[in-house]
Amino acid sequence: MSDIIKPTKAVAENGPYIFADILDFKGLQDIVVNHRIDWLIHFSALLSAIGEQNVPLAVRVNIEGMHNVIELAKQYKLRVFVPSTIGAFGPESPRNPTPNVTIQRPKTIYGVSKVHAELMGEYYHHSFGLDFRCLRFPGVISSDPPGGGTTDYAVAIFHEVLRTGRYECYLKPDTRLPMMYINDCLRALWQYMVTPKEKLKRRVYNVTAMSFTPEELTAAIAKHVPEIRISYRPDSRQHIADSWPQVFDDSEARHDWGWRHEYDLDRLVLAMLEDVKKQYIT
Repeated sequence: MSDIIKPTKAVAENGPYIFADILDFKGLQDIVVNHRIDWLIHFSALLSAIGEQNVPLAVRVNIEGMHNVIELAKQYKLRVFVPSTIGAFGPESPRNPTPNVTIQRPKTIYGVSKVHAELMGEYYHHSFGLDFRCLRFPGVISSDPPGGGTTDYAVAIFHEVLRTGRYECYLKPDTRLPMMYINDCLRALWQYMVTPKEKLKRRVYNVTAMSFTPEELTAAIAKHVPEIRISYRPDSRQHIADSWPQVFDDSEARHDWGWRHEYDLDRLVLAMLEDVKKQYIT
């Protein structure tokens, strides 16, 4: 693992951790050579809402950083994974369902940078034989604190409800978005990366597990936390959500390399309540 910040105690104890600046190409070369890297999993990005607040930084991290990674992978013949997102689609895309190949005209710098990454990766694959792989993830839900994404209400709600019993949601109650639990996300990534390249009919696949609204998530949580109180005050993130897929069609991933999710909404809620409770009970 790598980052430009100090690791938490849990991360530091979980395995090797090094400093890496995605904008420092020479530093990245040093890491690849000295640690004999053969796979590169590139997660560095500013997410949707945060990216809109600092577009120049988002361009540097999301686009220039990706250029460094893909050129590094080409130079050292690495297998490279770059995640994409439901944010790579826009209001002109079909929203229910959103197929694997369709018009993509996103309206956030985050989405624009991810479409750019998809196309650059496919170009490097076809032109230089780079083993580029990309999954378009939906909202990914884990017990980590929210990271500035539009789908992060589905993370914040657990933290706030378990702390205070209340949550003010920044999306309308009927805003449907695709989602998946972190365990499914990581399993999809691993399963895709170990699939023999001969089985892959494309380099970019949709993956998902479920779609729900804030209202539906609240109802599922209320089965276990009946005192939950939710209010709604939509903000600028509502406009972003209204341009994104409501239901994600991942049938190609299921057909080509056997993707299957394990967590539905009820199982996700149970896992999240258990995970987040641990952070507030000492």
